[in-house]
This record gives sequence, structure tokens and C-alpha cells, in this order.
Amino acid sequence: MAAFLWTVYDYHLLHPDENPDMDEVRITRLVARLEAHLDGLRVAGEEGRKIAQERYDEFPEAGELFVLRMLSTNNPIPIFELQLDRVRAYLAQNLPRG
Repeated sequence: MAAFLWTVYDYHLLHPDENPDMDEVRITRLVARLEAHLDGLRVAGEEGRKIAQERYDEFPEAGELFVLRMLSTNNPIPIFELQLDRVRAYLAQNLPRG
């Protein structure tokens, strides 16, 4: 779910005019849900990271890689504070080409 929510969030930021219903309140709720799913995976510790890795191995896409990267740090950055250009560059450089 975290991977899906990241994908929805990032897509909206790249294409804000495509969904006029996605206002500030809905974006805030979406990010809160994304943060909650990431927190759940963090609380699960190694098992949460293992689940995220399994999802990425099965579906090596940007959302799954984003989740893995967010779980790889001891000091997570809140979603609203991410430098999205750097996040997108990291994802583009590290996704398998195929």
C-alpha cells in the first residue's frame, strides 16, 4: 500500500491538473496514510524490510523502490520535506532497465 500511495502522490505532483478533487486536504490525508504505512513497516523491523524487499523483487517499480529506500535510513525524512527532484533521480537511476 505504501508503494501505491507514493505513486499516487508523486503522479499528482507531476500532473496536478488531472485530478481537481485532489485538494490540499486530500493530499495531506494521502501523505498521512503513506507515512502511517511506512511507520508500520519500520515498527515491524527486519520483517517489514523483508516484506518490502519481497514486493520490490516481485514488482521492481518506483513505488516499491521508494519504500525500500525510506526503510533504509535510521532518520527518516517526512514526505513533505523530501527533495522530490532528488528522490525521482534516485529512483530513475536505481530501477532495473528492461
